[in-house]
Amino acid sequence: MMTETAPVVISGAGPNGLMLACELALAGVRSIVLDVLPGPNDEPKANGLVGQVVRLLDMRGLYAAITGLADPPHPAQGWIFSGMQLDFIGMENNPMYALAIAQPKLVRFLDERAAELGIDVRWGHELTGLKASGDGVELTIGTESGVYTLASSYLVGADGGRSFVRKSVGIDFPGATSPTVARVAHVSVPEEYLHPDGGLDVPGFGRVMFGHNRFERGMVIYAPFESDRTLLGTMEYGTPSGGEEPMSLDELRESLARVLGTELLVDEPQGPGPHALRRINGQNTRQAERYRDGRALLVGDAAHVHSAMGGPGLNLGLQDVFNLGWKLAAVVKGAAPDALLDTYQAERFPVGERVMMHSMSQIALMAPGPEIAQLRKLFAELIAVPQVAATMAGLLAGSDVRYDVGNDHPLSGYLVPDLTLDDGRRVAGLLHNARPVLLDLCGGGAAASAQGRVDTVEATLAGGPAALLIRPDGYVVWAADDFGPQDAQNLHTALSRWFGATKPT
Repeated sequence: MMTETAPVVISGAGPNGLMLACELALAGVRSIVLDVLPGPNDEPKANGLVGQVVRLLDMRGLYAAITGLADPPHPAQGWIFSGMQLDFIGMENNPMYALAIAQPKLVRFLDERAAELGIDVRWGHELTGLKASGDGVELTIGTESGVYTLASSYLVGADGGRSFVRKSVGIDFPGATSPTVARVAHVSVPEEYLHPDGGLDVPGFGRVMFGHNRFERGMVIYAPFESDRTLLGTMEYGTPSGGEEPMSLDELRESLARVLGTELLVDEPQGPGPHALRRINGQNTRQAERYRDGRALLVGDAAHVHSAMGGPGLNLGLQDVFNLGWKLAAVVKGAAPDALLDTYQAERFPVGERVMMHSMSQIALMAPGPEIAQLRKLFAELIAVPQVAATMAGLLAGSDVRYDVGNDHPLSGYLVPDLTLDDGRRVAGLLHNARPVLLDLCGGGAAASAQGRVDTVEATLAGGPAALLIRPDGYVVWAADDFGPQDAQNLHTALSRWFGATKPT
């Protein structure tokens, strides 16, 4: 039997794997997506998207498709850090965005989008073996009906924290495990407990507010995201795990009683499942030693795992995808050298480090003890300072790491601002096709310098720069406030570095 071939194979059909396949398809590269599950997973996981990834969805036209809104996303007025409120009202250039969408709904949306783009998503197909070489990867796939082989130029592991791809190619996964036990479940709460402000009044204890609540014996999470079921959870520090058997609702009730010192009467939710009911014994915070090993690459949880506190996971993973997709497509098509893929590791690894830093900090600030209580008081004073709040917004949004793009303009290395041109077009709309864009705002001089592999758009922008070169992932790699001879030379250098030599006319 002949071995099937594909330019790219993606292991894992979660949000990251499906989005990567869509990005490759927009660039004209065929991929095959494999997943051991028989179909999209309905298990409750993330409850939404936060940070810059919301703007990236807008740049593909997906924000409007998901929300049904004609208006662009608006920055969030605040966020939380270890249960403490951050105020972003009035902040200039606020980078924090939020989009409420349950992960199963997002996966189904992306699965449908993949079908529209003609992507081959193979549910019930498990990657069971791989052999990597200098010019590709040979894969063994198991299904209910038997085993077959695939040959691929590149393999991307989007297969979660226990990534088979990462383990198979020998990439270490160093990190730490926090001595915590987290329990979370969907429940129904007695109506008499509900307070008009969205919190709970617990008899014999007092108030439990919406979100993360730190108490002297642990943390309680209360999040009534859905009308027919409430997400309720605890985190205890240094306590017995309750064993390896599946968690029960009684186990959550017992944990709530330990943390609150009184019973919190909860019951099974009334609506259809599946419902959340899980225990996490020890919180892993780990990052792959490298995101690439030859022809194998990692995205999302395969590359990094961390606490879900504050919701950074999909922001981090999907931005990995947007960063990698256009680069991998360019290399596969021969439009860029293989070395372009090394910039994926260089750019995204520091962002992962930042997320691990702040997620571990949030776990530490939730711990019991009078010293932590005093530290939280100090921290609350600090985050009330506008400059500190702005720093926190950049940290949590993932916008505080500047990519080294070889250009020192203040915009270079950052996600392009949400600009509206003088003719009413938004720059985000110019990126729907996942193509690089040279935005010429100085009367055609810059556009004349770029031929071939980038889209050129001539427009005007009052008070703006003279020109911008924007990658498909929305990041500015070159900008100029004027367009003289040296600017033209710098533009040529940027075009060659990121998109290959320009084509002759």
